[in-house]
Amino acid sequence: MTAVVPIEKAKPAADVRPERVGVLLVNLGTPDTADSRGVRVYLKEFLSDPRVIEDQGLLWKLVLNGIILRIRPARKARDYLKIWNTANNESPLKTITRAQAEKLAAAISDHDHVVVDWAMRYGNPSIASRIDALTAQGCDRLLVVPLYPQYSAATSATVCDEVFRVLGQMRAQPTLRVTPPYYDDPDYIEALAVSINAHLASLPFQPEIIVASFHGMPQKYVDKGDPYQTHCIATTESLRKRMGLDASKLMLTFQSRFGFDAWLQPYTDKTMEKLAKEGVRRIAVVTPGFSADCLETLEEIAQENAEIFKHNGGEQFAFVPCLNDSEPGMDVIRQLVLRELQGWI
Repeated sequence: MTAVVPIEKAKPAADVRPERVGVLLVNLGTPDTADSRGVRVYLKEFLSDPRVIEDQGLLWKLVLNGIILRIRPARKARDYLKIWNTANNESPLKTITRAQAEKLAAAISDHDHVVVDWAMRYGNPSIASRIDALTAQGCDRLLVVPLYPQYSAATSATVCDEVFRVLGQMRAQPTLRVTPPYYDDPDYIEALAVSINAHLASLPFQPEIIVASFHGMPQKYVDKGDPYQTHCIATTESLRKRMGLDASKLMLTFQSRFGFDAWLQPYTDKTMEKLAKEGVRRIAVVTPGFSADCLETLEEIAQENAEIFKHNGGEQFAFVPCLNDSEPGMDVIRQLVLRELQGWI
């Protein structure tokens, strides 16, 4: 007869590794250094992703390697130097994402079996390195948090692609969850409104118009079924409702277009020019598609678009910072993570 060993005596307690839950915050990415070489490495990884540039054929490879990676890195490196965190020798995006992870860990520290970490989709720290680190700490469950309020294949989906690629090489895979987009989450809309109102209250002027600028996307991607534009519209409409503004006072635009294809419109830079020429003198810009300030907000909006507005007759321009690791911003991330960890904690 086979003896039945009680479960609690099946293994010595010292041999049982406690189950832990990993939470991985993921943002887009950043060069490691603000020079041509660092930007070239980053751009090559970013622009070689078929989620970002869907046609990765021979013509694109020739353009990328023969033109873009020869010319663009030096110019973008100069832009990065304008905003670079020289104290830490890193981009603001890296500084802020690290702070978000540290503050989230502190906010949920009562769940002592939860380990919080952070990664970049492109550049460092890589998703692969942080998943390895979390599993090495005994995390057999993993919650991935793409820090993009609005879903798009070029952001949220490519994070999942890389996570799946890493897990595909593992024999002992952690159980996986991924947080959904939060483009119309009441906590997110409330945080945006609180942040915008607080910043506007600190200004020496009252803006005539607020522009909500989102990162652009080729129109053909939306035509193929990407929900990104729909999510951006929903965010803007929810924010208008919360702030009591109509479409003429809180406008939706798209920035950062690249190449020669038609992108989502209206374009932010063209809108800045148009409004200034029409007599608008005071304006504020908020970027609700970014969870952390980066090159596209600190340089493209706060500097380039401010110059476009003023060059065409505008007088006062204000950039509203992203939610970053502010109290309202961290409350959004904390609520999202705790909701998606239900059943695990």
